[in-house]
Amino acid sequence: MEVENSKKSSVSDVGAWGMNIVSSVGLIMTNKQLMSPSGFGFGFATTLTGFHFTVTALVGLVSNAAGYSASKHVPFWELLWFSIVANMSITGMNFSLMLNSVGFYQISKLSMIPVVCVMEWILHSKHYSKEVKMAVVVVVVGVGVCTVTDVKVNAKGFICACVAVLSTSLQQISIGSLQKKYSIGSFELLSKTAPIQAISLVLAGPFIDYSLNDKFLFNYNLSYGALFFILLSCSLAVFCNVSQYLCIGRFSAVSFQVLGHMKTVCVLMLGWLLFDSELTLKNILGMSVAVVGMVVYSWAVEVEKKKVIDSKAISHVKNIVSEENMQLLKQSSGIESQVKDVELGKLRG
Repeated sequence: MEVENSKKSSVSDVGAWGMNIVSSVGLIMTNKQLMSPSGFGFGFATTLTGFHFTVTALVGLVSNAAGYSASKHVPFWELLWFSIVANMSITGMNFSLMLNSVGFYQISKLSMIPVVCVMEWILHSKHYSKEVKMAVVVVVVGVGVCTVTDVKVNAKGFICACVAVLSTSLQQISIGSLQKKYSIGSFELLSKTAPIQAISLVLAGPFIDYSLNDKFLFNYNLSYGALFFILLSCSLAVFCNVSQYLCIGRFSAVSFQVLGHMKTVCVLMLGWLLFDSELTLKNILGMSVAVVGMVVYSWAVEVEKKKVIDSKAISHVKNIVSEENMQLLKQSSGIESQVKDVELGKLRG
């Protein structure tokens, strides 16, 4: 039974990662066509994210009404706090991309891995083995080599990048901690937070986007092609959001960040295949190092899990042995007392 459950769990884990990678890469490609000047020029990223969460909230509402998912109680103030952090992450990333060079934007995204490690150590006293640390360094170096080009930064851009990195890291850690704290499933948690994010982003999104690109949403000339890609983007976003919560609930925020860079490699490859992006020897070398780092990380995590299982097994055996020793001591003390009673009886006789 344990072997079968382990196999089922492994299949579910692979399925969650697969869904996240496919939906995320598909979402990036769709948004690239929707937002690029050569595509439909829909430069309203924050508002589009609000549309994403609106559709996600509707899917959650229908699922709850149909009885496909159960609704568990989570205090509203925790949902509100989480939604504020998540919205800060989205807005901070958009402003960071606008104010900084692409190179510094990529560096700020790479810094999330060590930031998540430090925050988990501070908040949850979590420690990492040497193998895991080594793998994280290899992944960061590999992705950095293949993505970072020019690095320019200014004071405003640096502040926005710091806000984006800290809020995104805190959001991803909070997903896992909220699921454990309230024993709530990933989709149920998403269904509770999505409406709050949808309302706030749809209302504030047009003004945030105006500050980013000096264009107002209601002046955009919506075509059938743009509408199709908006709906496709929203559909992919539902799968992307659900799979993100699934992955972080099953693994950890660090694992999600490390293996999530596989999406960066896939985006680079698809950009070269579909959009005639340049693929240099530097890109290929960086992608190869990143993939090696991800393989090493997976191995290191398995080694760490095995150590934990072995230590639990050893402690369990020690507990059994100590219990047996206690029973033997009790039995021996009982025999000794019986012998003493007999001896005393003989002396009295």
